[in-house]
Amino acid sequence: MLKKIIAVFRPDPTFLRTRFLQRFAGKTVIVHAGLSIGWVSELNKEAGGGAHFRIDARNTPGRKPSPIEWVVHHHILPQHLPLPLLVKVDGERLLIRHLSRNDAPVHPSEIYWMLGEFPHRAHLILTPGGKGFAVTRGIPVADNAIDYDVGFEDPV
Repeated sequence: MLKKIIAVFRPDPTFLRTRFLQRFAGKTVIVHAGLSIGWVSELNKEAGGGAHFRIDARNTPGRKPSPIEWVVHHHILPQHLPLPLLVKVDGERLLIRHLSRNDAPVHPSEIYWMLGEFPHRAHLILTPGGKGFAVTRGIPVADNAIDYDVGFEDPV
């Protein structure tokens, strides 16, 4: 009986995951803990730069988190990658790469190149598993160079 009462007030992880994947399918999300006005301004100058969803991870969700809050706070942030993060929702998987180099955010113009290197050069890949996501580690966290000489895939 108590479990049923608690379930009424606790969000259903499978529902939150499904809603997130439906809402953000084919989209990119930038997870950050504050971005400078200059960086956001440069991002908006880039082709498609204004189309990235941005979520500030400093805002903690309430008792009933939205699907994106649940994914960010329960599955992405616990992986302890440096912020900001680029998250590409590709089908049922989340391709994640941090946007830091030398303890500072990379220039927004590099995002397009990073998207073209997915899925081969992701720091993390999250796929549905259990009531949340299974985590697969990719390239080392220290590796965030862009290989401009490899075959580029247009990140459409």
